[in-house]
Amino acid sequence: MKRNLVGLGIVLLVSAFMLAACGDGGKGPAEEAIKAAEAAVATAKADAGKFLPDDLKSLEGALAAVKDKFAKGDYKAVVGEAPGLVAKANDLVASAKTKKEELTKSWTTLSEGLPKMVGAIQSRVDILSKAKKLPANLTAEKFAEVKSGLAAATADWAKAQESFKSGNLGDAIALANTVKGTAVQAMGILGLPVPAGAK
Repeated sequence: MKRNLVGLGIVLLVSAFMLAACGDGGKGPAEEAIKAAEAAVATAKADAGKFLPDDLKSLEGALAAVKDKFAKGDYKAVVGEAPGLVAKANDLVASAKTKKEELTKSWTTLSEGLPKMVGAIQSRVDILSKAKKLPANLTAEKFAEVKSGLAAATADWAKAQESFKSGNLGDAIALANTVKGTAVQAMGILGLPVPAGAK
């Protein structure tokens, strides 16, 4: 009977130590905390990788640092820091969504205005190409520059549309803005009115 009580006492003592370890950031809770953080970061990658890559890189660096602490056995630090990564990942998802909406709005504006600008330039170039003489304020060199720019803008606009279809909004808008710059310059040379929103 006495031996049984001693054995029970040892079991209780070990259990107490295990509970204390868990409550103080033991390996088990640390593993669960890291799993939750990894899942949250993985979820954030989908959109954040496209729209907020620098923020995602920072978050991944923080996750790597927490995993390093786990590898070194600093479970208490892991349990204390990992939940913060989950919160940051959730915030990043929300920020990426907002960024995506902003870029989509910008793309919509550009995709509505640029074809009209390029079309106006093309129309003017076609007319001047058939004319016997260029206007007094337009040299042959400047006209050649406009035609070259128009060809580049048309090619860039096609690339921008492909990027948009592929979901690369950032690249699509960068290309679209290049097209806009070229179009504004060409319209200035040709004496065409530049839309207020494009200035």
